[in-house]
Formats: sequence, structure tokens, C-alpha cells
Amino acid sequence: MKLMMFAKSLQEYSIEKAGQALKGLGIPGMDFTVRSNGYIEREDVAEKLPAAVETLAKIGIEVPMLTTDITSADEDYVEDVFATAADCGVQWIKLGYWPYQGFGMLEQSIYEVKSRIIDLEALAKRYGVWIGLHIHSGDDVTANGAVVWEILRGRNPEYVGAYVDPGHMVMEGARSVWKQCLDLLAPWIKLVAVKDMKFVYNPTGDDPKSYAVQMVPLAEGMTPWPEILELLSQIGFDGGVTIHGEYIGGHSFRNMDADGVVEQTREDLAYLKPMLSKYWSW
Repeated sequence: MKLMMFAKSLQEYSIEKAGQALKGLGIPGMDFTVRSNGYIEREDVAEKLPAAVETLAKIGIEVPMLTTDITSADEDYVEDVFATAADCGVQWIKLGYWPYQGFGMLEQSIYEVKSRIIDLEALAKRYGVWIGLHIHSGDDVTANGAVVWEILRGRNPEYVGAYVDPGHMVMEGARSVWKQCLDLLAPWIKLVAVKDMKFVYNPTGDDPKSYAVQMVPLAEGMTPWPEILELLSQIGFDGGVTIHGEYIGGHSFRNMDADGVVEQTREDLAYLKPMLSKYWSW
């Protein structure tokens, strides 16, 4: 298993300072952002990613994963991302999102995403990397793990698969749907995102029964991490685990800067690492 941290919440730091922060947390890898408003923009990947990977390597931090906004093989600079990732030793590439187009449109959207994944899988095979569809709650086609399973049926798990995010999966299926989706997706799971959330009562004048989703520390959310990690061990998972630390912004229980994220992540790791250690080393 490879443990890493999502770079998004550290981007107010330089790449070197972010690497030092991970070193201090005992996290050996960075889930590096190559996308709009990431550490590197997609068009700069060939020039800038090798230097970033080298900077982090000197600190003792590897880059096993890139988070991108790629949704189609014919977008600009996609092949540059795949080729540079392969040259830099990156194993996994997270894709972007396909928006849910509205009621009555889901079946058509599934077929469209399936078609795009076939072409992206061919690129992944050419360059020897793996691409992942992230399960993210809300108005995305990949919000439902069963839909992701339908998209992935027939695809080669060596090159394309599921990037499961149990926190988001619990928001969309709190009692058992998250478990059923892990069951379906087992052959394709190579990446797991670690974050936690809960519903908070948020009434408005228009909707007195409204609830909002709030990011909270791992020990305080709705996600049943002990059971989830046990199930992942049962299916033989041995891929990448990326800590998200998404405590910046109004969706968080407390809006933090990067320094605050690092300290909260230290607390999250104290909760998480004993559970991970039951099944994996890193």
C-alpha cells in the first residue's frame, strides 16, 4: 500500500514546503495536482512535472499519483500528461468529472462516458499508467458507485478502474449502498480517498428541511472506517491511499489555512494509522 496526501489543501505552500510538511507528518507520497488551478497547469506538465518530482524526491517524497481534470482523450495536452507521468514514474492518474445533465439524461451520459473511457484506456495502456474514475457525491455521473461499475464493465482493471471515496459514498448511500458498491467495484479498486463528512441541519426560508454536507475530522464523521478498511483488506486491496485534508473553505467544520490543515491531518493520522496497520504496511 502507498500512503500519500492530496496536494490541493497545501497549494498555498511551495512544492518544496509541501514536501517538507508531508515529511513531518510521516506521509511518504504526494497526490500531485496537474489541472486548472493545480500546482501545475496541464499545458505545462512536460516542462514542470519532472522538476517538481525531482524536488520532492530530494526530500524523500514520491509522486505515485496525479489528480487531473481530464475527461476525454481528445482534449489538449492529454497525451503530454500521460507521457510525462510515465516518464516520472507516476502509477495512477485521476480523471476529471462528467456533470449530471439533469433528470432523464443519465443513461445517455453513461454511454458517453463509456465511449470516452475506451479511448482513455487505450492511452493508459500505451503509456503503462492507470486511470481512475473518482466517486464524488453530488451532480456528477460518477456520484453512484453502481454507475461507475456499469461504465467499467468490460474494461481492463490493469489500466482503468475505480478511485473509491468512502466519505462521498456514504453521503450518497449511508446505510448499505456504499458497501454494495465496494462489492461491485472490487476488481477495479486501485485508489482510496480518505476524508470524512456528516450532514448538518441547514434550514432556509425556501427549505426548512434542508441539510448540508460538512467536512469533519476522520474521528467525527459518518464514514465507518473500521468496516471499510476490513472490506478493502478482504478484496485484496493494496493500492494507493490518499489523505485529503479538505478543511479549507466554507464546506469545512472550521475554515483553515494550510498550516491548520497540516495540524488537523496529524490528528487524522493518529486515528487512521492504527487501523491501516492492521492490514497494510507503507
